[in-house]
Order: sequence, then structure tokens, then C-alpha cells
Amino acid sequence: MDKAHQQVAVIGAGISGLTAGKMLKDYGVSYTTFETSDRIGGNWAFANPNGHSSAYRSLHIDTSKDRLSFKDFPMPEHYPSFPHHTQIKAYLDDYAEAFGLSDHIEFENGVVHAEPDTDGGWRLIDQAGAQRDFDLLVVANGHHWDPRLPDFPGTFAGESMHSHSYVDPTAPLDLRGKRILVVGIGNSAADITVELSSKALGNHVTLSTRSSAWIVPKYIAGRPGDTLFRTSPHLPLSWQRKAVQLIAPLLGTDPTMYGLPPADHKLFEAHPTQSVELPLRLGSGDVVPKPNVARLDGDTVHFVDGTSGVFDVIIYATGYNITFPFFDPKFVSAPGNQLRLYKRMFKPGLDNLVFMGFAQAVPTLFPFVECQARLLAAYAVGQYALPAADEMERVINADQQLHAGHCTDRPRHTQQVDYFVYEHDLRCREIPAGRERARRLDRVAS
Repeated sequence: MDKAHQQVAVIGAGISGLTAGKMLKDYGVSYTTFETSDRIGGNWAFANPNGHSSAYRSLHIDTSKDRLSFKDFPMPEHYPSFPHHTQIKAYLDDYAEAFGLSDHIEFENGVVHAEPDTDGGWRLIDQAGAQRDFDLLVVANGHHWDPRLPDFPGTFAGESMHSHSYVDPTAPLDLRGKRILVVGIGNSAADITVELSSKALGNHVTLSTRSSAWIVPKYIAGRPGDTLFRTSPHLPLSWQRKAVQLIAPLLGTDPTMYGLPPADHKLFEAHPTQSVELPLRLGSGDVVPKPNVARLDGDTVHFVDGTSGVFDVIIYATGYNITFPFFDPKFVSAPGNQLRLYKRMFKPGLDNLVFMGFAQAVPTLFPFVECQARLLAAYAVGQYALPAADEMERVINADQQLHAGHCTDRPRHTQQVDYFVYEHDLRCREIPAGRERARRLDRVAS
């Protein structure tokens, strides 16, 4: 089939699926978005009926609106620097309405199974049980909805849950007057720890971390910190990291300053934790810092430093698995969150399959997926062609080393990408190179 007239299926109506749909529509591509929920927004749809939202009631985004905005749809000026999740959802609703995206979405009708057909396309089974045939499949089902739990020795006699289920101090558990252990030190762990350690709740809160983390302030000199710097694609990233590491002590980023264990990595060799309030809670004695858990024994938790404590509740803020419930795991899966993709989008050997949003983009995912959507749309209409599979494999290795080679060996860092370097690469090199490959193919075909 002529690529300009092919039928495209998009799985998911979160930010990745929405931006994919918007750009496909701009290029005149016929597409259908399959969404399990009754609403758009994915992770940003608080209490999403499909269970895929990790948003808690008090959640504010950790990236400033200046960095978060789509290039072709800026965030409202009246929004605060760090919007609440309800404002992010409203922004996505406005985005969908402005570009007429909901007309292409089949709500409460997700994809149950997807497999290649014998004609080089895709055969999908939707929630209604119908078979649907498409030429190109875009996977945008997100990667912050399948909780990953640690495997500590022993058993815990109290209540436990993953941060994915946390809503507020009264839901789904009554977390007042409790001895609470939070495991993890990412942004969600910091937010939940701060909220539950309020003296008004009467809790005793302990924070356990395996590798610790550098604490990055949200504001620097009265401005959102992420607006004061950006990486350059014209200088080695290692030089830029070292420059920031030199000034880091002046910003109070060292976790040991607040009683936390020392980080087992340098700044930006793992995701830093953005929090204004966590250092204050630690310094005020409202939160007790502990190293990693050694073992569980009834209501007692033993830590690797030889200390122990008695707890009523454990909250695991320990990340997520990358999961594709609609694929046969033998066909496509991501063991250990390893998913080798060319430009974080294409799996070598599967030219009619595109992944959107499967990256831990720094500073944020929003403009990253908008950038990916431009390449997707060009590919869908035949204006961009992929290189040979062996070249794709070579570039995957090189890009992984560039973006994540310096990171600690953890599942959360396998998809690490610097947005500014990635965007420059796609805009200035990859998309023009793909257009030239497409022209060569057209000349050979004619």
C-alpha cells in the first residue's frame, strides 16, 4: 500500500498517543486511537478508571511549565510555575479539543491483542472482540503504570502497597497515627514522605534508600531551576555534567547534608530528586533516614546498617516495569526494562511498528514525544525511511552509550535520554538523513 494512504492504529491516549495523533492528522494520515479508559490523559488523568494513573491527590509536576509546554501549544500564562495534576489534565483536554483529536479516539475500547498479519500489516483484537486490520501500529501505552516491587528476604506482617496506589493520607489506607516506611528516593517517594510526615497526621515516617540521591532544588535564585540551564548538543555531555558537579555543593544537593546515606554515584549518573521540602523534613527530624532494607521479619524491618524498626505500613516507591499486555512476550517484551529501539522508536526488523514515549527523558517527556511525533508522521507518509537493520543496531549502541552509558545500572535508567541532544539529532541529522534515504528508495523504485 502507498504509505501516504495507509491506515494507522495508535494504542493509548496519554501524552504520547495524543501527540502522535495530532501530528498524523497534520500530515493527513488516517488513524484510529484505541483507549481502554473513558478519558484522555493516561498517567495525568487522576483516578483514571483504567488503573494506569500514578497521580496522587497532591501531585504537582516537577518540571516547570516553561520546559513542559508543547512547542505548538504553550501552557496558559496564568498557570503556576509547577502546575497541579488537574491543570496538566486540563491542558491536555484543551490540546485534544484544539486539534480535534477526540474524534479519532475509540474510548473504552483498548487493544487486547496485536500481531503481524501475513500481508505485512497488523491484526488487532479490540476490547469489543472485533478484529481490526491496520498497516502501521503505534505503541503509546506508557511505562508508569505496571508497579515494580523489590524482592526483600522475609515477609512483612503489616500493610504494604506501591506508590502507584497511593492517593492521599486516607486512601486507599488510613495513614494517620502510623509507623510508616517509605522505600525509594525518587520524586514520588519524596512527595509522599513529605506529605505523610506532617505533624498534623501523627505519623512516624522513615525513608529507606538503596543508592541515595542528589537533592536538586526546584528554585534557584528565585526562578525555576530548569529554566536556568540546558544541555548543548555541541559539547560533550561528560564535560557539561562535570561543570554542574563542580557547582553542585553550592546548591545543597549532597544528601549527606540532610542525614541521608551518601549517593553511590555522581550527580546526574542517576536521576536526582527534586524537592524543596524533603531536606526541611529531614532536618526537622520529621523523617528518619535509613539505608536499604536487609530483610523483613513480621512487623520488624532490618536495615543493612544493622539497625531495625517496627512498622505498620510499607510504601514501595520503587519504579515501574515496561509492559505490553497486548503482545505475546516472545514477540516483544522488555525484560529488565531493556528495550532496544532505534531513536527510541523503531525495533530493527519490524518496520511497521513504532514506539512512542518509551524514554526517561530529561528534563521532561512532553516536548520529547512531540519531537518523536514529527518523525512518526514523516515516516507514515513515506517522507522518511529507516536505515538498514545492521546500521540501526550500531546506532542503538552508540546512542545508548551517549545518553545512558554514564548512568548507574538500574532498570529506571535503561531508557535515559537527554531531550535537548535528542531533539537536535532528530531535527538536524536524522530526519534529513531519513528524507534522503526515502528519495533514494523512490528513485530506485521508479
